[in-house]
Amino acid sequence: MPYQRLSIIGAGSWGLALATAAQRAGRDVTVWAHRAETAETLARTRESPRLPGAKIDARIAITASLDEAVRCDALLLAIPAQALREVATALTALITNGMPVIACAKGIERDTRKFMTEVIAEAAPNATPAVLSGPSFAADVVRGLPTAVTLAAGDEKTATTLARALGSAMFRPYHSTDLRGVEIGGAAKNVLAIAAGIVSGRGLGASAAAALTTRGFAEILRFGRALGAKPETLTGLSGLGDTILSCSTPQSRNFSVGLALGKGSSPLQAFSGGALAEGVYTASALSEMAREAGVEMPIADAVADVVEGKASVEEVIGRLLARPVRAEV
Repeated sequence: MPYQRLSIIGAGSWGLALATAAQRAGRDVTVWAHRAETAETLARTRESPRLPGAKIDARIAITASLDEAVRCDALLLAIPAQALREVATALTALITNGMPVIACAKGIERDTRKFMTEVIAEAAPNATPAVLSGPSFAADVVRGLPTAVTLAAGDEKTATTLARALGSAMFRPYHSTDLRGVEIGGAAKNVLAIAAGIVSGRGLGASAAAALTTRGFAEILRFGRALGAKPETLTGLSGLGDTILSCSTPQSRNFSVGLALGKGSSPLQAFSGGALAEGVYTASALSEMAREAGVEMPIADAVADVVEGKASVEEVIGRLLARPVRAEV
């Protein structure tokens, strides 16, 4: 196997879940934790408060040393989207020429409006950027429940080989070369999930939830087409699949934020739960990028206004319901 040694940068729930999946696939796995005390505790207890009841396999190495972590064949960056540039920059001098660096965060860098593989390409030019995304909860992956995702790289051979390196009976990565399509699906569905949570929290009913999700996904398709994504990617696991998952359950962090907003919490209250909701940071970037591309995304605009405190939930609901009657496109 060309990618026998895999390192996961980030010891949060998703990083540990990916480490578990990679170890089950027969890979040699190292997890990097940002703080030495976190690495020591995880190595000693083999448990994480972020994954209650789950055991970290003793064969998974845990370290706080980036030098040690990069002694591998491929890196998976399981860190928040807004922190990815800083970490990728720190890795630049350590990455060997052409090493695959896989973004596992679903977001858009807020200040630059760059996708994660674009950030990797800028911050670590020696790396081969890739992305892993799709309908997956860390708790399901670490428990060994059946999960399918998409892994995209710029060339078919790299994407295929990486997918095989991570794949096992219960964790199935499909490979793709449509980096942009995979990233758009993962980032945009987080914003839509906040909207779905608002609808649920407001008690607007199942019919409204279905309409919101359908029209929101139509926005994602329009945006994706404008940026060159393949339609089959957007209607696949990393697009439609992840949208269905994230817009249907409070297990989604973004849905939970929307749920709190719909029930009357202020943005500050809704964001203070401790769990990261990438859609909060992605919403404004997505809305701005859509306007620049000439793409109409009223639901994304509404979410951006709510999370930034520019409009109340009542105001954006009224605004959406007052839109002119039109053909469904």
